[in-house]
Amino acid sequence: MANEARPCPCDIGDRMEYGGLGQEVQIEHFKAYLVKPKTASDKAIIVIQDIFGWQLPNTRYIADMLAANGYMAVCPDFFLGKEPWSPTHDWSTFTAWLEDKKPTNINKEVEPLLRFLKEQCGAKRIGVVGFCWGGIATHYLALNNSEVKAGVSFYGIIREGEDKYDLKCPTLFIFGENDNLIPLDQVSGLEAKLKEKCTKDYQVKIFPGQNHGFANRKREDINPTDVPGIREARADMINWLNKYI
Repeated sequence: MANEARPCPCDIGDRMEYGGLGQEVQIEHFKAYLVKPKTASDKAIIVIQDIFGWQLPNTRYIADMLAANGYMAVCPDFFLGKEPWSPTHDWSTFTAWLEDKKPTNINKEVEPLLRFLKEQCGAKRIGVVGFCWGGIATHYLALNNSEVKAGVSFYGIIREGEDKYDLKCPTLFIFGENDNLIPLDQVSGLEAKLKEKCTKDYQVKIFPGQNHGFANRKREDINPTDVPGIREARADMINWLNKYI
């Protein structure tokens, strides 16, 4: 349930730096960025990277923000050391690059990750937050892993198959109205099917005027007019997790 003593994510988003408050750890065959709250907690959040990889400061910043709100947060390298995508890469090669990095092919990492959180970190309730590639992975885990108690998927939808609406945990889906990668008709289709088939709590929220990647944008890359929407999306994430974790 919500903890009223936790600091406001809007304030945290303004004052925290991007230096990284946690540490890198080895979890069986992969590395991860782990950050813990100042006060011991038995609640943990798996933070799943976008295509730019687990070391992206933007993603680690979100993990730091979650820790400042009372959660252990871990960001695993789901690419297993393979080169992440770069803005300098040729987009014509993206499909080939993605071939061995499917966001729905992460179970070999998720199982040891869950063991690590429970056995070595004392986690009793675990949630997941993901962005873009990680948003798809979050949707996948919300469908397939009963140990995940809540999910927040930012701009990510599983598009293949029909068995993508029977969520196993409460899940919040966040999108930008002007996302050129996820058309609004796909978002509307997701919401309609969830209403028809899903028995768990869910919410699909579209942020007016926002593009793909808006909620985990670095401070120096944020236009002043976007600040209210970004703060609201981050607060929605924290409030959803507080409610269900």
